[in-house]
Amino acid sequence: MRRSVLLMHTVRYLKFKQLYYQLLYRVRKPRLGKSISVPASGCLQSWPDHFYLDTPTTDGVRYTFLGETATLGSDWNSPTFPKLWLYNLHYQDVLNAGGAAEREELNRTLVDKWIADNPPMTGNGWEPYCLSLRTVNWIKFFSRAGAQPLKPEWLDSLALQVSALEQQLEFHILANHLFANAKALVFAGVFFGGIQGDRWLKKGLQLLDVEIREQFLADGAHYERSPMYQAILLWDIADLITLQQKSNLTEMSGRASFWQETLLRGINWLRELTHPDEGIAFFNDATFGIAPTLGEVEAYAKRLGVKLPKASRGTDANGKLLQPSGFAVVAWPQEHRLLADVAPVGPDYQPGHAHADTLSCELSLYGQRVLVNSGISQYGEDAERQRQRSTAAHNTVEVDDKNSSEVWAGFRVARRARPIDVALHQEANEIRVFGRHDGYRRLNGGVTHTRSWHAQADQLVIEDHLDGTFQSALAHWHFHPEVRIQQLDEGRFSLTLPKGERVELDIEGGVAVLKDSTWHPGFGLSLPNKKLEITFLDSRLLTRIEWRTA
Repeated sequence: MRRSVLLMHTVRYLKFKQLYYQLLYRVRKPRLGKSISVPASGCLQSWPDHFYLDTPTTDGVRYTFLGETATLGSDWNSPTFPKLWLYNLHYQDVLNAGGAAEREELNRTLVDKWIADNPPMTGNGWEPYCLSLRTVNWIKFFSRAGAQPLKPEWLDSLALQVSALEQQLEFHILANHLFANAKALVFAGVFFGGIQGDRWLKKGLQLLDVEIREQFLADGAHYERSPMYQAILLWDIADLITLQQKSNLTEMSGRASFWQETLLRGINWLRELTHPDEGIAFFNDATFGIAPTLGEVEAYAKRLGVKLPKASRGTDANGKLLQPSGFAVVAWPQEHRLLADVAPVGPDYQPGHAHADTLSCELSLYGQRVLVNSGISQYGEDAERQRQRSTAAHNTVEVDDKNSSEVWAGFRVARRARPIDVALHQEANEIRVFGRHDGYRRLNGGVTHTRSWHAQADQLVIEDHLDGTFQSALAHWHFHPEVRIQQLDEGRFSLTLPKGERVELDIEGGVAVLKDSTWHPGFGLSLPNKKLEITFLDSRLLTRIEWRTA
């Protein structure tokens, strides 16, 4: 499809505010003086040792980000590195990563080096998202300075960066980017005093008041519906609660209970989208190693005094439909777990982290992942990023070689699938999840994909039905790399799990071919795995997965 048509179908979902700021920021650039002297307030001291990232460098010369190690000279914006790698460099997470207390002198040197090598408004480091994350990292680090005084040039540079951020808040992007901007303004407003500090605090809190209510849904989900970004933003909220407790400012205290309630609901949602192996499910942009784990978020919340309910395990299978986020969960007591995506792609005006994965699912049996969506290994705009976002990279159905949602250009979505008639019914030890979507109605055949999951004590039956006309239809089942697959006869397969358990998979209504594929459990990682590609013989396909109960 022509790029202009895709762009038209993308832009029509945007808010007027986004379009306005896109144009405004093209013609209006931040105005900065040579320096801004803003006094530190002195009300934030000794940020606690909360971290989830390992240090990316031990010498300030060799850095490892996203699975790639490189040597840094004086060019923080070298075109030889991917832009996301450079972004991570400019965040300066090293200042608060594991073992930061043992790197005190190195960290001070890195702050000096960043200031010397990055003149105002030059390079990636002065883009608003980088400014936001680095502002928070510097303030946390500065608060732990102890007996060593803060250099005046540090404070002047930080104030200049916050001023640059304030003039280019990401209203054109919104979502998690604007949240990060607001968090940084609040940190700056607490750290700095004077008129500027008061203004930054007020503006940041006002933004957060709006964005938390809009971005976190009633069931606790962040509205971009990525378990990875869910964990990142929950850590952000925990940071805000810590900031409130450390500063004890009236403006912050009045919001503490709301922030704690949001954190608690968000943790409960993340629990549901976590497999028995304690790792997140791969829906939309999600992989390991970028966000804190559920356990790390829970530990942080407990240190803040947030009372978390104990996770309970029943004696029978139990189903939950998480609404309005749109995910279904079936949990068996033997550490079997089904996670199903019956959700919209995300907020209409910002689906940048969405995949064409509607009605996909993941399955763990005996605590081990069996069916897996493919995950992500990069954030470029090339063919591999497009493939990883595609319908074919997920456990769902592809019609006429098209994606269920028109993902394109790395972070864009044109026409998108919408779930219809989503429901969950439970009777005794049987659970049925049902949903359909209209993503293929845009095609000439006007196809609607319907999927149901019928879960019982020792089996899961997945039925797909296509209403409409089509030339070809494929169901994709991707298996964890440690699952061994053997074809027994036509339509019958034996799965051997890593700990030796046997599972049978039967196909009715299609021709199945075992193919090579890849799974991406981290940036820069591509592990070989197997997938079944099933060609529909008619409009109905049945997949039956059976296991032995203990």
